[in-house]
Amino acid sequence: MVGRVSRVELEVPEPLETASVLGVLAAHAVSGLEEVDAAAGTVRRLLAVGDRRVAVTVRLPVTRAGSSAIVLEHDGGEHLGDAVASRVRRWLDLDADLAEVRTVLSRDARLAPLVRARPGLRVTGYVDGFEGAVLTVLGQQVSVAAARTVAGRLLARYADPHAGTALRPFPAPHVLASVAPDELREVAGVPGARARTVVAVARACADGLRIEPGADPGAVRAALLALPGVGPWTVDYLALRALGDRDALPATDLVLRRALGGQPSSEVTRAAAAWSPYRAYATEHLWAAEGRR
Repeated sequence: MVGRVSRVELEVPEPLETASVLGVLAAHAVSGLEEVDAAAGTVRRLLAVGDRRVAVTVRLPVTRAGSSAIVLEHDGGEHLGDAVASRVRRWLDLDADLAEVRTVLSRDARLAPLVRARPGLRVTGYVDGFEGAVLTVLGQQVSVAAARTVAGRLLARYADPHAGTALRPFPAPHVLASVAPDELREVAGVPGARARTVVAVARACADGLRIEPGADPGAVRAALLALPGVGPWTVDYLALRALGDRDALPATDLVLRRALGGQPSSEVTRAAAAWSPYRAYATEHLWAAEGRR
């Protein structure tokens, strides 16, 4: 980290499924963007706070019953400390009312044993909605490992290293918005249609689209669906991971459908009605049970 490092403990009043959090982050970590050491329980990356890039290290505790504390180290100084802590809490879903979630989901015989097995399971989000949108588009119809490789190429070409670290910030919307789709296709090694989608998302965000908690979910959904190559799965996944919609349901997701016996998406939606307003948590439990990261 650069400069003086601040250290703070983030209290978590509920059990924390450390292995699940680290598993998700490690599975999706892009080289140069994040460093995840599952054995040590650490995650390092940069956060954009205003016009600053803040280097953060999050140290997760060993899972145990009762309250837990996460250690956060950052170089943002005291004046950015609250903003950084707030972003990390939102990213890792540390303020979730899991007691209420467990009460609702345990009414479903299929979910009850999953909730008992992972009582502290949370919805791990994205630290930045634009970053999440691009990574989600790059991950369409390919493996998670392939998506990480493609994203790493994009990062290496369009993001400069942060002083004093091996980390790079994810390219800003205006940076990728100025890239010709054919160039991005060659750099990242993706189909032309996917490159055009990435550029379209970048241009929409450069023009003011905000994919973040607090944004009007209906407006964000409509704006994204209007872009070429963005379909219901992408929008629902971003609602869950980036918008913080705890009732989001990616009903077309193949793993979720498999967890429910291979049902069509219409049946997934019907079955999930009983899980509201916590369908996102139900989705996470079913994904975890299927080994999805």
